[in-house]
Amino acid sequence: MLKYVLIAFAAISLLTFVSYGLDKHAAKQKTWRVPERRLLLFGFAGGAAGALLGMQIFHHKTRKPRFWVVNILGLLWQIALCVYLLLNK
Repeated sequence: MLKYVLIAFAAISLLTFVSYGLDKHAAKQKTWRVPERRLLLFGFAGGAAGALLGMQIFHHKTRKPRFWVVNILGLLWQIALCVYLLLNK
């Protein structure tokens, strides 16, 4: 079960990372943006690692405390789930 959860988190993190990159590019081009709600949802729903990495690599949304809080809380629950699954094989 842990293997599948890790694969899901990796896939969602990749999607989230790409979304942060696309949104940063769109912000520079002044075109359609990825809604903040979607970025936050992706991060909290399994893509916290990708969100935090995207924030750092693309220097995007780093000044918004809400993004830090939501993504760190997401990362904590995702780590907790993995630890639980690891300990309860």
